[in-house]
Amino acid sequence: MSNQAEQDRINHVYRQWHGGAGLARYAWHRPDVLLHEADRARVLAALLRVTVGADLSSIRAVDVGCGHGGFLRQLINWGANPTALVGTELQQDRLDHARVNTAPGVRWHLGGLDVFPDNSVDLVSSLTVFSSILEDELRRELADEMWRVLRPGGWALIFDFRYNNPRNRNVRKVTDVELLRFWPAEKRYYRTLMLAPPLARALGRLPHLVPDVLASLVPPLRSHFVYMAQKEPG
Repeated sequence: MSNQAEQDRINHVYRQWHGGAGLARYAWHRPDVLLHEADRARVLAALLRVTVGADLSSIRAVDVGCGHGGFLRQLINWGANPTALVGTELQQDRLDHARVNTAPGVRWHLGGLDVFPDNSVDLVSSLTVFSSILEDELRRELADEMWRVLRPGGWALIFDFRYNNPRNRNVRKVTDVELLRFWPAEKRYYRTLMLAPPLARALGRLPHLVPDVLASLVPPLRSHFVYMAQKEPG
């Protein structure tokens, strides 16, 4: 499959999924969704503090495949300057939603990273983007582009799936071998998190300590990871 065909496939999948009945399981008010969001926020906050630093007011960041802008809003809530943030997307409706619901000043770009200069940002992130790309070559190209725009000493942040979803053939897990091949950094962090969604949904009505303790005591049940890698300082 060519890279353009793979990009067309991804766009088609997202257009079908967007607004569909399947979104109900990701509703913001669901107990399992709230627990997952809190878990991710805890891990991201801890890793950002020890990598880019506790003061986010001066970081320049690009979120690749920003969706509705949730991660950029999180950075703003944690002190980032909106005018130093950029979100990229392949879906115009998602960018429109992000623009309306995010603080003024954030820049939004429809397309890839080719318009960004080399060594120009402190943090480049992608959240559940690589798992949507099935072709190895396209994954490699995106990883290379993320590394290119990152300044020496800056950090790449990847949040994604550890396991394949047998019910969804349009996604593929991201392995630790791939992470090391794409971003072979001397300084890196890898954290697993989030109880596997089917199990989290089944336990959603129980006290929140139950899924929290289960995820803490049985690491293989954690379905996602956060990986951060530092580009070698100049």
